[in-house]
Formats: sequence, structure tokens, C-alpha cells
Amino acid sequence: MALFEDRVDAGKKLAKELSKYANRSDVLILALPRGGVPVAFEVAKELNVKMDVFIVRKLGVPGNEELAMGAISSDNVLVLNEDIVKSFQIPERVINMVAENELKELKRRERTYRGDRPKPEISGSTVILVDDGLATGATMRAAASAIKTKNPAKIVVAVPTGAPDTCEIFKKEVDEVICMATPEPFYGVGAWYGNFSQTTDEDVCELLDKARALPAR
Repeated sequence: MALFEDRVDAGKKLAKELSKYANRSDVLILALPRGGVPVAFEVAKELNVKMDVFIVRKLGVPGNEELAMGAISSDNVLVLNEDIVKSFQIPERVINMVAENELKELKRRERTYRGDRPKPEISGSTVILVDDGLATGATMRAAASAIKTKNPAKIVVAVPTGAPDTCEIFKKEVDEVICMATPEPFYGVGAWYGNFSQTTDEDVCELLDKARALPAR
């Protein structure tokens, strides 16, 4: 039973949960591409606040790439899922190799999405990190860890749906967590969307162009 028609529907519903942040010049929404971008765009549009992307790449377990053994951010912040690393006995050289490959893709996306535009000012901002959902939370954890180093006023993690235990863990790691739906068993993020088709690089660029034209800018 889908909880959301698609990412646009999820973003509109998530915006209602974040209404206290509307029309604030100190609020910055950072989307985790690619799937988090259509969700975040709807939130930014409804709240009339600034939006940008924060690029993070999942480090998949070799041979089981959907399973995250960690994640890396564009600032080279590496976060490992120690339980997965231990249970699969993944050696450090393998982690480093996967991280190196993902860093290349991360830099490609940074060039594609940002071009020559500067990164947003995070110091002193209330940062709302948005994705389409939280499963293991590895990519979101890497994003939050990287943002913490930039002296934000507050970090909020906001997603339409997430695994209950993952959402619970984030309450200890950031200032505020909004997980609208935490179904059990969770199955995976896509299970709760009617349409969970892939977001493309073109979609991301188009939405970022639209976001730059929002009244808040």
C-alpha cells in the first residue's frame, strides 16, 4: 500500500511538517541527489526558502551494491557502517577502492549539477537535509557529519519515510528529525511510493534551475 503517489506528492506532504521554517532567510534546504531533489524542491517551493544539493555517495558492499557499508561526501567525509563492515569482513583496501570510485562519480555530479556556481553558505544557517527516505541512513549520516564541520546553527533531517530504528538513531545525531512514516516491516524506501522511477541528472539540473528562481532568492 503506497503512502505517497510519487516524490512530488511526498515533498508536498513533508512541507506541511516543516511549516515553522517557512519564509525564513536563514533556512537552507539541502537535497541528497538524486531521489531527494524532487522531494526537496516541493518543500522549498511550499516554504519559500533557499535550496541546493549536497552530494553524497553510498559505498555499496562489493557484489551486493544496494547494501551500504558506508558513504562519502563531496568534502571527503567518510562514514562507515561498522556492523556491515564487520559482518562481511570487508578489508580496508576494498573500502578505499570503492570510496575512490565513488569519489570520482561524486565529483562528476558536482560538476554537472553545480557548474561554476559557488557552494551555499552553511555557517550560521538552519540546514534541512532532505532525501526521499532512510533505509540504513549511511548517506544521510555522511551528509550530516560533513555539515557539522561547517558550523550550522541547526541541522534537521527530514524524510517522507524511513526505517523506524534508523530514524531513531538520527535523533541522537542531529537537532531535529522528521520521519513522516516509519512502517514496520520497512522493506525499503521504494515500497512506500506508487511511482518510484529513477530521478535523472537532467531532472536534478532542471529542478535546481527552478529552485534558483524561487522568490527567496
